[in-house]
Amino acid sequence: MSPAAYSPGSVADGETWRAPVADGPVRAEVSVPGSKSLTNRELVLSALAESPSRLVGPLHSDDSARMIDALRALGAQIEAVPGDGPFGPDLVVTPLSGDAADAVVDCGQAGTVMRFVTPLAGLARGEVTVTAHESALHRPMGEMIRSLRELGVDIDDGGRWMLPFLVHGHGHVRGGEVTIDASASSQFVSGLLLAAPRFDVGLRLVHEGRRLPSLPHIDMTVEALAHRGVHVERPSEREWLVPAGPLRGKELTIEPDLSNAAPFLAAAVLTGGRVSIPHWPVHSTQPGALLADILTEIGARVTRRSGVLSVTGTGEIRGVDLDLTAASELTPSLFALAAFADAPSTLHGIGHIRGHETDRIAALVGNLRALGGEVEELEDGIRITPVPLRGGLWRAHHDHRMATAGAIIGLRVPGVEVDDIGTTAKTMPEFPRLWDEMLGADVRDAG
Repeated sequence: MSPAAYSPGSVADGETWRAPVADGPVRAEVSVPGSKSLTNRELVLSALAESPSRLVGPLHSDDSARMIDALRALGAQIEAVPGDGPFGPDLVVTPLSGDAADAVVDCGQAGTVMRFVTPLAGLARGEVTVTAHESALHRPMGEMIRSLRELGVDIDDGGRWMLPFLVHGHGHVRGGEVTIDASASSQFVSGLLLAAPRFDVGLRLVHEGRRLPSLPHIDMTVEALAHRGVHVERPSEREWLVPAGPLRGKELTIEPDLSNAAPFLAAAVLTGGRVSIPHWPVHSTQPGALLADILTEIGARVTRRSGVLSVTGTGEIRGVDLDLTAASELTPSLFALAAFADAPSTLHGIGHIRGHETDRIAALVGNLRALGGEVEELEDGIRITPVPLRGGLWRAHHDHRMATAGAIIGLRVPGVEVDDIGTTAKTMPEFPRLWDEMLGADVRDAG
């Protein structure tokens, strides 16, 4: 690594983290941990399989820990075993026993846990309470509750259509046909598809309503099922047919989290440097795979050789008009870049991110305005007009991607302080250390 001139970040005794400023081009190779989306899908499928599975290089984070705890509560055995990866052990999963008497599933802030585990609670025998951190109780669950009831799951939500609720598991789910509006979250579709092979008669699922966000995540689910021996038919773009049948236990290697690579690649664009991410897959259903094309459009030079994706900043950051319907989780990182572009940018197709860990549109708009930025909230997106920024407090709002967006902006704006960098532990506990290492800092000096 050839470090840029660097002002080290620090974690204060209180809650704020002073974002480090890069005074020159960042040059680094950064390995990122495994994909959260793939890890949690494969944990669920391993728990439903007919024989044990081993996950190689899984993510170890708050979200994956919540999923592990949830599956254990429902009767799965999950054991950490030594592996060769730099970010923690592999996981061996012995499938669900089916017994879950008086189990409690605490989803924390993990949308994948609340949407993927609720169908499994119906397959268990016993009463399962599903709850979450108070900051996540607002997240949309009504469509999941309604659709599961139509498929034969007994759910008592007190008429709120929200967490927390009680699932009376009877050891099986009838399944059948259901129509849902998944415009608020593609996880409604994925959660039902993952459990569908274990339904008595499988599943015919139809999406109605507005356009479906984050379609690559649904493709990821379909591909994960195929690897387990379940073929999902697609009679139309909004319809999925899943047969009832066994899921194979497997040994699977988890890809790096490509969306979590976004802040590091953005650092290359913003500083005119070069950042490389090893083990970048040739093919991936992760939305982060779209970064190569998006960053090229913004003005960077992107290459891929021998499994390493490298992004080089050219000194040009173009204003863009981006439809991020398929990759809305990239919005905070791309928003941060747009604040330094040579022309205004519009990011759209992202209205549904108001229901993520926080209202991401309102949080991004409020944070940038607090630093002197000019930004407009749209019905389905955000418009950013670049202007000089000043330092100040950047609020994470319990949202890991909000925190990393503040770190990106802090590369160019002295005095940016993120109020809770620890929220990055949701999907990447190593973020502060990796950020400092990228910039050439001695981690011990970073507090």
